[in-house]
Amino acid sequence: MRSFFMLLFLLVIALAAINITNTPPDTDKSTGAEVQQKAESSRVINGRIKKGETLFVIFKKYGLNLAELFEIREASASVHKLSDVNPDHRYKITVDRNNSVHAFTYWIDDDSRIEAYRNEGGFEAEKKKTRYDKKTAQICVSIRDNLISSLGTDREKLSLAFDLSDIFAWDLDFTSDLRKNDVFKIVAEEYYSNGKFKKYGNILCAEYIGANGKTYSAYRFESAGKARYYDGKGQPLKKAFLKVPLSFRRISSGFSLSRLNPVLKVYRPHYGIDYAAPTGTPVAAIGSGTVTFVGRRGGYGNLIILKHWNGYSTYYGHLSRIGKGIRPYVKVTQGQTIGYVGSTGISTGPHLHFEIRVNRKPVNPVLAKMPRVHPLSGKMMTRFQEIKTKMDGKLASISLAIGEANRADAEAVVSRN
Repeated sequence: MRSFFMLLFLLVIALAAINITNTPPDTDKSTGAEVQQKAESSRVINGRIKKGETLFVIFKKYGLNLAELFEIREASASVHKLSDVNPDHRYKITVDRNNSVHAFTYWIDDDSRIEAYRNEGGFEAEKKKTRYDKKTAQICVSIRDNLISSLGTDREKLSLAFDLSDIFAWDLDFTSDLRKNDVFKIVAEEYYSNGKFKKYGNILCAEYIGANGKTYSAYRFESAGKARYYDGKGQPLKKAFLKVPLSFRRISSGFSLSRLNPVLKVYRPHYGIDYAAPTGTPVAAIGSGTVTFVGRRGGYGNLIILKHWNGYSTYYGHLSRIGKGIRPYVKVTQGQTIGYVGSTGISTGPHLHFEIRVNRKPVNPVLAKMPRVHPLSGKMMTRFQEIKTKMDGKLASISLAIGEANRADAEAVVSRN
C-alpha cells in the first residue's frame, strides 16, 4: 500500500511539472506587454511604449517602485535621458520576487539601447550597441509603376528607395524619367541580428538600365574619410545643381522662345519650365548660392532669385509663400527649402515657374549641362578602378535575375552572399 501511494505521489509531481512547462507566458491584454515567469524568484515584462505613455505610467501600471524609476533615470542621465521615451520603442523590465526592479532595458533605436542593472549601491547604466552580422545583397528591380511600389513598401525598402533616388538625383528625375520595364540593379549591405534581417546599410553600387537603352552607374568610394558616388569613369555623380527643384505631377509648359501665353493670349518667350504641383509643395534650391531677390515681380508673382558660381542664377516664380529665413544676401545650400508652390502673378493654376540663366542669358533647364565637383585622379583613381572592377562582377551576376524580375507579380529579386 505504501508503494502505491508513493507511485501516486510521483505521478502528481510529474503532471504538475508538465503543466508548468507548457504554460504560456502571461500577457497583459491592455498593454500588449508580455509578462514572463523567468523563475520563482523573478518575472520579465516585455512591451512597447504606447503613444502618450511614459515610464512613470508604465511603472505605476505594474505596481513597481517609483523610487527605483528615479534611480534608473539618474543612473542613465550621463548616457541617455529617459525622461523622453518614444512611441513603439521596446522596453524590458526584470522584477524579483519582492517586486523590486533587478534590471531595465530601453531600446533607443535599432542600433542602441540603455541597460540598467541593480548593484550594491543602487543602479548602474550603460549604452550598448546592437551587434550585427553584415551580408551583401544583390537586388534586381523592374519598374512597374514607380520605384517604391516596384521595390516594396516596407520601412527598409522605402529607405533603400530614398537612398537610391538621392544617389541618382543629379541625373534622374524619379517622378518623370522612369518608364515601365526600366531596371535597377543594386548591391547593398544588409544587417542581421540573431539571424533576422534588420536593415539595409550602404548602397555599394547601383546601375539604372532604361528601356530606351539609357544607362547610369554609381559606385561608392571613400577617400579622406568621406564617401561619395562616382560614375564608371570616376566622375562624381554629385553636380553643382539638382535636376529638378521639387516633386511635381507634370511639366505643364516647357522652355520656348515664342509661346502663346494662356492668360494674355499673346506670343512671347517662355524662358523656363512650368512644373504643375499642388499649392504648398516645397520648392528646393537646386544648388548652393546666395539670395539676390525676394518679393513680387510682375508676371512672376512671388519670386526668388539665387546667384550661384560660374555665372549661373536660378529663378523660382509664382510662389504661394517664401521659406523661413529666406531674404536678400542669405546663403542657401543645395536641397534647402526656399519657398512653396503657388499661383501668384500671371498664372492659370498652381505651378512653379523655374529658370536657369548663365551670365544673365536664359538656357533650357532640360538641356543645360550641370558642372561636376570633386573629380578623382592619380592614386585615388587607381583605387577606385580596383573597387569598380569588383563591383562590376557583382552587377554582372545580377543580370541573371532580370528575367525573373520582369514577371508581373515580382517586386524585387534578391540574392545574397
